[in-house]
Amino acid sequence: MDDRDIALLEEADWLFRKLVRRFVKERDKIAIDGVALPGMLILNAIAREGEQRLGELAERLDFTSGAVTAQCDKLEAGGYAIRKRSETDRRSIVLDIMPKGRELLVRTRETGGYMIDLLFGSFTKPELEAQIVIYKRLIDHLEQFADKVMLHAGEEAAVTVPPRKQVPNKPANRFISY
Repeated sequence: MDDRDIALLEEADWLFRKLVRRFVKERDKIAIDGVALPGMLILNAIAREGEQRLGELAERLDFTSGAVTAQCDKLEAGGYAIRKRSETDRRSIVLDIMPKGRELLVRTRETGGYMIDLLFGSFTKPELEAQIVIYKRLIDHLEQFADKVMLHAGEEAAVTVPPRKQVPNKPANRFISY
């Protein structure tokens, strides 16, 4: 790192990780009629765009294939969706929505908008525009993030570095480090 304000970077990092953890924790508490929020997103996708291969759903919704498979198992067990062979490629399995799934979406059609309003409704238009720019930059920074960190860690491990000395009058990191 260069001479940027390290404390500011550490606080931004800490708050970003806290935001992600808190969102995931709260999101995972949401289940309507036993269908978790990721399951609702899957139902919405197939209701809007028709039956889809599980890999396509994973890609479109930015889920892992394992997460999509687990959600599809639950949706199928609850009678909300059904796996079937693709009509265009008999080797391929697709997920389609059942009437019970469509009925759930009709009953909960306002929930998505409510969640978005709950999270972002108190922000002004300029604040939302600034957030969008920042989120896009963060997403760009996450591109191959793990690979870059692993490469750096490997390079760092190859170099012998004397231990850091605590700088007098410099406060210790107030945030948990990696």
